[in-house]
Amino acid sequence: MRIGVPRETKTLEGRVALVPAAAGDLVKRGHEVWVEQGAGEPSGFPDANYAALGVRIAPDAESLYARGELIVKVKEPIEGDLEHLRPDHVLFCYLHLAAEPALTRRLLDIGLTGIAFETVELATGELPLLAPMSIIAGRIAVQVGTTLLHQPQGGKGMLLGGLPSTGRGKVVVFGAGQAGGAAAALAAAGGANVVVFEMRQDRLAQMMALGPNVTALYPYHDEVQQALADADLVVGAVLVTGARAPHVLTRDMLRGMEAGSVVADISIDQGGCFETSRPTSWREPTYVEEGVTHFCVTNMPGAVPRTSSQAICAAILPWVDVLATGEWRHNEALVRGINVEAGELVHPALRKMAGEGAETGA
Repeated sequence: MRIGVPRETKTLEGRVALVPAAAGDLVKRGHEVWVEQGAGEPSGFPDANYAALGVRIAPDAESLYARGELIVKVKEPIEGDLEHLRPDHVLFCYLHLAAEPALTRRLLDIGLTGIAFETVELATGELPLLAPMSIIAGRIAVQVGTTLLHQPQGGKGMLLGGLPSTGRGKVVVFGAGQAGGAAAALAAAGGANVVVFEMRQDRLAQMMALGPNVTALYPYHDEVQQALADADLVVGAVLVTGARAPHVLTRDMLRGMEAGSVVADISIDQGGCFETSRPTSWREPTYVEEGVTHFCVTNMPGAVPRTSSQAICAAILPWVDVLATGEWRHNEALVRGINVEAGELVHPALRKMAGEGAETGA
């Protein structure tokens, strides 16, 4: 099969879907792999590294998409990409269509098959292609949030971990999956007092095991409101596979927080789990609502493209291999990952949202 790897065009997105070693493995398996010129350079992988392994270099996006049958990229296609997509393409990338109705309509109009990394789901309910980027996003949320608490950044001027003779900072995390768990672990390791809200008992136990400075609680409304009142950093990492994230932090709750506090919404790709969240980019990553700094970048792992590219490539390569054989329809996890096909919504969460929208006239 002809596999095309385009250069990412989202603002300050440096990742590449296939690193040279992975692309070279696909060539060895008999596939024709094309990479757009310069696609790997922001991640530290020049064209020469690909060419040395038998990968072909397309001079521009138009020729890349023209040659490819299976298009493998990292982030959802935006305007320039959409111009080149065809009905016969199989598109394999993060899509997050629940938060992107306009993109959904465009993909339906094109008629291609769109399989989203974030909805490839194992029989156990695990999301193997979302996990590595979730872990990175969780760590970045805490790293950036810690910096945003610095006074020159508009924060309240505190060191999150504290030290002898000072109080520790307080971090509240919503969700204890891969992203929330990574955020809680890093915050706890840095010395902060951490409160994690989660509904699953097994995950609550995992969070408690992180250390004596971690408290794991069921998200009762009053417990949440009380925890937020003196929180310094709040991380949102709530996920409903394929659907919009529910709001777990309201504007009224935000008003109760101290000015200069920080909230980081990892769920922003799926619409955001804070009522006051709106998408931002790495060019302008923050804004202030109710005196609280919001960090809601939709491609947080894009800030560390070398690490992120290596991690996502290792996760997706076995699945790319299956797709490239053309026999992937027997793979239940990939079939569950289909979001759109032949002009129709396929994923149950998207179909449900569309039905609810029709009922309300939205």
